[in-house]
Amino acid sequence: MRTSSLLARTNLTLAVSSLIIVTLAVAALLRFVVQPIAEQSADDEAALLVLTAQTWVELPPEARPSFELELAQNHDLIVTAEPVQHPPVAPATSPFPSFLSMLEEKLSWRLEMPVTLTEGYELCWVTLPMAGYDLQIGFSPTRADIQPLYVGIVIIGLGAAVVFATSLFIMLRVARPLAQAAQRAETFRGAQNFDLLPEKGPRELVVLARNFNTMAREIAALMANRTALLAGISHDLKTPLTRMRLAVELLPESVEPRLIQRFERNLESMDELITDALKLASGTQEAAQEIDLRPFVQELLSSYEVPIPLEARDIPDRPVLVAPGALRRVLTNLVTNARQHGRDVRVQLIGREIHVLDSGPGIPPEHRQAVFQPFFRLDSSRSAATGGSGLGLAVVHQLCQTHGWNIRIDGNPGGGTDVCLGI
Repeated sequence: MRTSSLLARTNLTLAVSSLIIVTLAVAALLRFVVQPIAEQSADDEAALLVLTAQTWVELPPEARPSFELELAQNHDLIVTAEPVQHPPVAPATSPFPSFLSMLEEKLSWRLEMPVTLTEGYELCWVTLPMAGYDLQIGFSPTRADIQPLYVGIVIIGLGAAVVFATSLFIMLRVARPLAQAAQRAETFRGAQNFDLLPEKGPRELVVLARNFNTMAREIAALMANRTALLAGISHDLKTPLTRMRLAVELLPESVEPRLIQRFERNLESMDELITDALKLASGTQEAAQEIDLRPFVQELLSSYEVPIPLEARDIPDRPVLVAPGALRRVLTNLVTNARQHGRDVRVQLIGREIHVLDSGPGIPPEHRQAVFQPFFRLDSSRSAATGGSGLGLAVVHQLCQTHGWNIRIDGNPGGGTDVCLGI
């Protein structure tokens, strides 16, 4: 699965590039530094052993014990002419030549004869034929040994630490401000109390935050003006609408009753449209309050002539912070819409999600987003009898966006519609 976040992609890029760099660094270090030093050290050690044997042979017998003691104390070398049998040194399992293998090769080259190292008494031994003597010289098996595996582990460990520190720096300097900006942008719904992005950090992020804050303020002002204009027009229309109702009531009895009924239906449609617009305008400006969710929903459902059944589980222990008037309008519109276009309406309260279910004809998947647009109608599910202003679900969608609620339409497993409101 491909990573999607900027931090994950940055970490992955740094990890891959650092792994390549570390691999090349380890290979170059072993090839051009460790290996030449080890070969030189093995050659020096071989020269020391041969020189030790030559010196021992050339010394008079009475001076040899003092020479052997000095070698043991100062150079950690044990020299003896006594034949001692030791098993051969086990071959190296590392893919890199060990120091002892290189020492055997250097000794064989200097003596012009095969030389085999043996081990015993926690020492490595080499037998050097010199002037009729078979001298055995013992030395520590870890003397000047190389550890390429440890070198690689240290370099990789340091490289991983550098990658981690670099990733942390990038997260603090770049990824975290971008993630914060993305989160703020996702929660922005045009409200004027929007928390502005901090304008600090690298120049590009400062410019991005400044432009986003400017855009957010302009959008918030535009939506506030639009809402105020909508509320003003809707409120002002109430007066002429009332006058028209009064004029209809004062019509003489000679007017045809069917014509009066048509006037009344048109006036009711206009009144419903104006009422929905006023609900939208007032709902977008409401402040949030703490409410107990289950009693709130239960009280709203019990206000209908035929109470709507409620199923509740996993209810939050503490009150939730919501705008109660906006939530009431949203639930009222959803339940009313379900009763008009479906049957067997019921409500489920699961945690902080409210499901309004019905067993009506349902909404096709391709229209489940379009129904939230103003004046959109589904001919297959709506009729002139059920009517409606065409703003019910549009008001629901606008209020949910304003207050940061999630709303979606799913199919009811038993047939019909499941409208889920997450608060």
